[in-house]
Amino acid sequence: MNTVLVTGANRGIGLELCRQYARRGDHVIATCRKASPELQETGAEIHEGIEVTDGASVEALARSLQGRQIDILVNCAGILSKETLDDLDIDRIRQQFEVNAISPLRVTAALHNCLGRGSKVAIITSRMGSIEDNTSGGSYGYRMSKAAVNIAARSLAHDLSDRGILVFTIHPGLVATAMTHYKGIPPEESAANLVARIDALGTEESGTFWHAKGEALPW
Repeated sequence: MNTVLVTGANRGIGLELCRQYARRGDHVIATCRKASPELQETGAEIHEGIEVTDGASVEALARSLQGRQIDILVNCAGILSKETLDDLDIDRIRQQFEVNAISPLRVTAALHNCLGRGSKVAIITSRMGSIEDNTSGGSYGYRMSKAAVNIAARSLAHDLSDRGILVFTIHPGLVATAMTHYKGIPPEESAANLVARIDALGTEESGTFWHAKGEALPW
């Protein structure tokens, strides 16, 4: 049985990850600002009031988990806003950097003492953060923040390698959640793919970028 911590666990992909990990017998630690009834039904150990953009909140979480082992850390919290060149809302872009790029680094750094040899850190990113794959432009804040978290994950993989901690960035697919206005594959399918991919990735793949279905993605 693994201990799995999921951020952004109250809805969408995070919620479904909690369901699936709990269903297979893992101990799930779910963090969120406010727990949904659906999250409470999973039986996860819930830590409410966790704001991943707030350093004090994340440090409080780390203190509450001091001395415990986390086998899989899934940084799932994220937001999406679609800016265009004619609607370049810098505040929205900045907020996406805070949530999508800085927060996974903040959470991983705060919890790294709970990680041990063989632990895995999965950062839920997007292929929209791939420079090579960008064929349509736009979505400035989302694309930039996801590219930023991809490079942060690569650095984390190097910095944590001596301790045997593995780090991956994984694109979940286009998933039908509130963030995508319910366009895409069901969260159940995406979460199942993510769980399988996290299980399959090993030492040789640490610091790499993947589609949840198993395809290595270009930077």
